[in-house]
Amino acid sequence: MTALWIIIAIVALLVIWAIAAYNRFITFKNRADEALADIDVQLKRRYDLIPNLVNTVKGYASHESGTLEAVIAARNSAMQSGTATTLAEKGVAENQLSGALKSIFALSENYPDLKANQNFLSLQTELSDTENKIQAARRFYNSNVRDYNTMLTRFPSNIIANMFHFVSKDFFQLGADDAAKNPVEVKF
Repeated sequence: MTALWIIIAIVALLVIWAIAAYNRFITFKNRADEALADIDVQLKRRYDLIPNLVNTVKGYASHESGTLEAVIAARNSAMQSGTATTLAEKGVAENQLSGALKSIFALSENYPDLKANQNFLSLQTELSDTENKIQAARRFYNSNVRDYNTMLTRFPSNIIANMFHFVSKDFFQLGADDAAKNPVEVKF
């Protein structure tokens, strides 16, 4: 009779452990999904600020239409990448937009009146703040993905991961040639 109770206790402990491990996977997966959604919120904020910034610059530097068109094209491309099939594709589009924004800020160096304009300064501050929030959201997402992926590969939780078909998530990372890694040159 005691052996039966020991077997029942062991089975009960295994079931409890399996339930706890499954719930931890769900928690980590939801945290990573939430962090990715936070990135999207900040990107939406950036998309909303860009047309105002471009219109402000247009008033001062109408002959710089090539730079302004590149910023608008990069914004539109980044917005369409929201339906990208992979996180890497979305990252490439977002990093191209970051590079285009750097060029518009570099353009402002050639126009002292633009640099002094309150609307431009306010939009530049808001956009810089948004860029910082995007970077923080990306770091937060990556840390959640790291925790989730670690749990996927650790023993014995990897047994539960395989049983319930949990799959690893991709990190949000910059490519080797992304504009965000290369500073914009200001030339006079």
